[in-house]
Amino acid sequence: MNIGTFAMPLHPASRPLVDVLKENAEKIILADQLGFAEAWIGEHFSAATEPICSPLMFLASLLPRTKQIKLATGVICLPNRHPAVVAGEVALFDHLSEGRFIFGIGPGGLASDMELFSNLDGDVRNGRMAESISTILKIWSQDPPYDLPGKHWQVKITDNVIPELGVGYMGKPYTKPHPPIALSSMSPDSGSVAYAAKQGWRPVSANFAPESTVLGHWKKYVEGLRGRRPRADWQGLDSRPQYPDWRKRFAGRGLATRSQGLEFLHFDYLWEVLKRANYTIVAKPDLNMKDEDVTVESIVKATVIYGSPKTVAEKIVSLRERSGPFGTLLLAALDGSGENLERERLTMRRLKDVVPLVNAA
Repeated sequence: MNIGTFAMPLHPASRPLVDVLKENAEKIILADQLGFAEAWIGEHFSAATEPICSPLMFLASLLPRTKQIKLATGVICLPNRHPAVVAGEVALFDHLSEGRFIFGIGPGGLASDMELFSNLDGDVRNGRMAESISTILKIWSQDPPYDLPGKHWQVKITDNVIPELGVGYMGKPYTKPHPPIALSSMSPDSGSVAYAAKQGWRPVSANFAPESTVLGHWKKYVEGLRGRRPRADWQGLDSRPQYPDWRKRFAGRGLATRSQGLEFLHFDYLWEVLKRANYTIVAKPDLNMKDEDVTVESIVKATVIYGSPKTVAEKIVSLRERSGPFGTLLLAALDGSGENLERERLTMRRLKDVVPLVNAA
């Protein structure tokens, strides 16, 4: 099992953006130094709490400051952008990173972004998503002329192609035939997990998915394989956040189940956003629970792994035995305001120590 870090990122709306950017950059640099395999950054255009609108631009700033860690978009929301723009920017980033890149895609999950880009209708959003990735892959697989009609976008360069000058040619990725593609999933028994497996892509479970959803995602993954065995190097089911909570050092200063804890603040925000979007099913500890019966504490207990290093290792092994041998565990980055940043650093260091215990088991 490998470990990585995932950041929406999620921070108090009052924090200056410059500080948020510095904090998230520092965490990824530390993850690289600790030997983490991956670092994921989300994309949101219209939330002061989730303020990075271009994960590619942010991650590009970290290429000269990191050595081995793979950088991933978590995710590029394909319905929000013209596929030709995404194809060009992703191909460029893949060259800049010399293949140290994972192309995470999804339809988006922030309602204000959906409204901004006229994607509130789920059928329209999913249609744009499917058309976008299909178009991107076609762009990468051929030379001009390009004539790719679509319902939502047109990609056409037929009259202005000058082969001897290279005019009319769109860039292809450094990685052949393209970077690894990862598809985010949040709904219980999500069909997108089976679709990702069928396409040879990597499914990634949302950071607020309770354990029951993670187990359902594995079943859908196996279903999508259609009898094929999971590859030994499969990195598919990422369960996050799985948070060791180091009680001895931080007793009384933010345990995972206390209202002042970082996890509580993280999930309190997410639960409120999901309620207002009428999409609470993705975070409920029990699908049969009424919204009014769900507490943030119950969500934390159903989603977060915490305890001593030995306890955390045992819980991860238990999850793998009940789900399947997922390849990478992503640690969700929480807000590091003030002294919380030191706790974040400590959690990262201690989680690295947990991995040998899990792999030995």
